[in-house]
Amino acid sequence: MHNKHITAFHSDNTAGASPAIAEAMLKATAGLQPPYGADTYTQTVEQQLRDIFETDLNLFLVPTGTAANAISLAAMTPSWGATLCHAESHINNDECGAPEFYNPGAKLISVPGENSKINPENLAALAQIKRGDVHSVQPSSVSISQATESGSVYSLDEIQAISSVCQDHHLVLHMDGARFANALVHLDCTPAQMTWQAGIKALSFGATKNGALGVDAIVLFDPTLAQEIAYRRKRGGHLMSKMRLLGAQMQAYLEDDLWLHNAHHANAMAARLATGLAAIEGVEQFSRCESNILFCRMPDYVIQGLLGQGFGFYHDRWGKGVVRLVTSFAHTNEQVDCLIAATRQLCS
Repeated sequence: MHNKHITAFHSDNTAGASPAIAEAMLKATAGLQPPYGADTYTQTVEQQLRDIFETDLNLFLVPTGTAANAISLAAMTPSWGATLCHAESHINNDECGAPEFYNPGAKLISVPGENSKINPENLAALAQIKRGDVHSVQPSSVSISQATESGSVYSLDEIQAISSVCQDHHLVLHMDGARFANALVHLDCTPAQMTWQAGIKALSFGATKNGALGVDAIVLFDPTLAQEIAYRRKRGGHLMSKMRLLGAQMQAYLEDDLWLHNAHHANAMAARLATGLAAIEGVEQFSRCESNILFCRMPDYVIQGLLGQGFGFYHDRWGKGVVRLVTSFAHTNEQVDCLIAATRQLCS
């Protein structure tokens, strides 16, 4: 069965789009609309997000999460500054130097912490190193990933602790929310509580991994950064002329809580997978499943056996025998159960 139909767990990007989003984008191709974000779709999205986050904000739609991260951080960090982030963060490992490309001279400085989360004490220590020394880049901003690259989720208290360090050391706080919805439904809190009420100044609000065809957003809670981000988005090549095609996707993503429904489903699929694999001798899970990402260690013959049956996933990138499994809004109970059953059979 699996030799004919590959079941991919590489990433939530392996899924296509929610039907409602694909249909909305298709409908948006009809008729005429003003370009560059002056369309009715984008204006509607801005109001949707103001309602969702319960505050005024500025919206900048972009086609990728890398653009959202890099443009935001460039506006928050001078060219002689540094962004403090976890060593395992997406901006540090998976964006091919885009933050430095968009802001030449600025650096990323990694902050240690367990479970891919910045430790506030380590952050406070690094925030003070060579402060005011003209020979060194100056700590200027902090970026946290919610959920993290290992699938862990910052609690509200953990975000607040980092925010307090930022306030003490005059650092601007950014959140990479590529999997924002997955973290939100895990915490069962409001978007406001997880962002601006906790000191977040700019959010990279992800939709592509959770049902959209290709759209993410810079959600800006600090209006003083708005003009610079507007110019940087244009200069960086991400001000889309037919912005309505991004706006239509995001509008459908937010309507009727589709974004939350998709995230609930993806998280539930990961929890189902974690429970099933936990009962198999020979499979070692690294941490509690908090979002839609699961890391575990498997014997090489099991990995090769699963790949031979048509299952797809990343392995050995984080160490020998380490497997990353990511579920999405599109995975089914049957697909998850098939992976569990195949793993059990290979381990027996």
